Amino acid sequence: MSKTIIANVLPSDPKQNCILAALPAKDYERLLPDLEFVEMPLGWTMSESGDHEKFVHFLTSGIVSLIYSLEDGSSSETALVGNEGIVGISIFMGGESMPTSTEVQSAGNAYRLSRKVMKQEFSLGGELQRAALLFTQGLIVQTSQAAVCNQHHLLDQQICRWLLMTMDRLHDNEVVITQETIGKLLGVRRESVTLILGQLQKDGLIARARGRITVLNRRKLEKRACECYSVVKVEYERLLSFNRKSK
Repeated sequence: MSKTIIANVLPSDPKQNCILAALPAKDYERLLPDLEFVEMPLGWTMSESGDHEKFVHFLTSGIVSLIYSLEDGSSSETALVGNEGIVGISIFMGGESMPTSTEVQSAGNAYRLSRKVMKQEFSLGGELQRAALLFTQGLIVQTSQAAVCNQHHLLDQQICRWLLMTMDRLHDNEVVITQETIGKLLGVRRESVTLILGQLQKDGLIARARGRITVLNRRKLEKRACECYSVVKVEYERLLSFNRKSK
């Protein structure tokens, strides 16, 4: 279970989330009393497929994966979210639920806003609505590109893409994760992941320790990745440029 802390002094700055940071001062101050700090422990399932979510979460650190599971028990990641965005888009998109589950891939923190307050704010048609819709468009781009990538590109390229996208959201060169988890996220066997990570380490691109991967040469990793990484990165930078215009 998550730990929610409500206090006079906020445990971390909500503006570490790009969407909250982009809000005009009057909008931000109006939301602030309703924002609740939430710790996101590694492996926490924030919502299951089909759930009617009660909160939208504005991530300030960590990564949440959107996971699609099949009837035979297999699953794969369709998108990942960091502090550039939010989890719980069904609340303001009108669909009420999503076919994916949301799971914490890298531990972090978030601020949550109730369904009622988020809908009220969204209906005002202000900066929160605009930023949330632009982020959602970026999420659609990421999901679409991942589908193409998984169908047409080598697993070696997919793993490089995934590592780069993860590092971008952690703002670090190290991730705590097992090879089994990477296999689950990409929908492939752990043995295949182990083989490719071993080659990347041999080539000097990464270093591995128990449950930990460190990127040593990002430039070479970007060259090794497929075009999908740069396509999504450029589109996110274009769509989420609202943060640079924050007041």
